[in-house]
Amino acid sequence: MILRGLEIGSIGVNCYIIGCEETKEAAVIDPGGNPQAIKKLLDEEGLTAIYIINTHGHIDHIGGNRELKELTGAKIIIHQKDAKMLTNAVANFSFLMGSKVTSPAADQFIKEGDTIKIGNTVELEVLEVPGHSPGSVALKIDNIIFAGDALFYGSIGRTDFPGGSYNELISNIKQKLLCYDDDTVVYPGHGPATSIGFERQNNPFL
Repeated sequence: MILRGLEIGSIGVNCYIIGCEETKEAAVIDPGGNPQAIKKLLDEEGLTAIYIINTHGHIDHIGGNRELKELTGAKIIIHQKDAKMLTNAVANFSFLMGSKVTSPAADQFIKEGDTIKIGNTVELEVLEVPGHSPGSVALKIDNIIFAGDALFYGSIGRTDFPGGSYNELISNIKQKLLCYDDDTVVYPGHGPATSIGFERQNNPFL
């Protein structure tokens, strides 16, 4: 498995690239912006992006979708409940930033229990963790979870946006994420990596 990450934009969105060492096929998780830098990293690793996976539909996580899809031809994947955010600047909140940024529509929808196969060696399990947004998902492989904006180092995703729910998010974090071993690594949508064990013991929201 090949795993690379880069921080994008002034608000520090974490974008992750995960690829198969055998086939060199890859997925880009949450390309919030700077698609040229993402493409450069793909090229440096000799990887071909076949999927763009959005953990949810807010603008800071989908902002690079359009150009990256043009550069790579990758299919865009998202949960159906957040799909309208891709093509609607009001729904994805880009209008609040004085712009109207949209993405191409989804090529594929994902839901709880689905598996996204990348090449011969990478299989991402889809976990539904709504609360930050209605269609928020996390992606698990081995002892790694890409948590999107559900769980952060010492914090959780905000729930005051339309479609958010604090109670729902807390319940889903406890049921869908904290069920895993303490040494499970969490790569969040913003900020530093953490672990399930650390958050179980130290996160004030949990």
